Amino acid sequence: MRTKVIKVAAVAACGLVLAACGSTKDNASAPAAGGGAGGKVGATLPLLTSPFWQAYNNYVPKMAKEEGVDVLPTVNADSDPAKLITDIGTFLNQGVKGLVVTPLDSAAIVAGLKQAENKGVPVVAVDVAPEGGKVAMVVRADNKAYGTKACEAIGEKVKSGKVVQIMGDLASVNGRDRSEAFRDCMKAKYPGIQVLEIPAEWKADKASAGLDSMLTANPDIKGVYMQAGGVYLAPTEQALKRKNLFFPVGDPKHIVLVSNDGIPQELAAIRAGELDATVSQPADAYAKYGLYWLKKAMAGETFKAGPTDHGSTIVEISPGILEDQLPAPVITKDNVDDKALWGNNL
Repeated sequence: MRTKVIKVAAVAACGLVLAACGSTKDNASAPAAGGGAGGKVGATLPLLTSPFWQAYNNYVPKMAKEEGVDVLPTVNADSDPAKLITDIGTFLNQGVKGLVVTPLDSAAIVAGLKQAENKGVPVVAVDVAPEGGKVAMVVRADNKAYGTKACEAIGEKVKSGKVVQIMGDLASVNGRDRSEAFRDCMKAKYPGIQVLEIPAEWKADKASAGLDSMLTANPDIKGVYMQAGGVYLAPTEQALKRKNLFFPVGDPKHIVLVSNDGIPQELAAIRAGELDATVSQPADAYAKYGLYWLKKAMAGETFKAGPTDHGSTIVEISPGILEDQLPAPVITKDNVDDKALWGNNL
């Protein structure tokens, strides 16, 4: 089901309603008794094999300093949902006063969120929304928009034939949202295109093996949508080269390639005429606003749906779960050198 935006009254100069703005009290509660923004904060990583998450990891201490948050060294779940729950428990045993977590499995993370709730520790989820549990905020871009934007970028150049989407982990709401949106967009806007799918679970080896088999059976593929350029771009290019199907953008034999992430490697591939487009996930803003909302939650503030003071909108994605949906621009050769893109500023 598509996210339903909960409309609220327009917010004045204060932007998102915060306790400090007397005219906007309705969107933030008063701090809880004994609440405060001090204390150590724990931050988890889903994996470090992707350049995207390497970038996010580097942004965390930088943004913590900017936001005035005392963050402990990050811990890496190494693509293991069970380890992530263990990492959360370890942080809680260390007495952290807040957590920024990136769920690997939208259902499995609920157990970790329950541990935090039992200890009265607020949690902000980054990049992936949980299916349940208590979070102060989810900081994420609209992942359905990722799939739709990728569909449109391919559809501009491919009018009929076969295209492949290399999917993420379908245990994650991100993988499901991107896959569903891409599929739905193709069906609605480009009925002459047949969508083939590879479930790759955010793993490069699965993407490589799956695409190799797909190209053997379907050498007439005209486009590939990679749901995570950080882990899928290199194996996709290598598979195309092995099959002698790798041609530059503009060549009549070029297979249209579109990805998600916005990492420097993707921007370089766009400049080199190897990649047609990517949808930029804001690694810097994920770190910044994950800590931004956590600091406020640690001070006892609560939040409601509506516009923010940083160009995004908070929506209620399910009962009791709010999501700050950050902008995620499409990058092509026309704007690849834009200095505002985080991938140009590492």
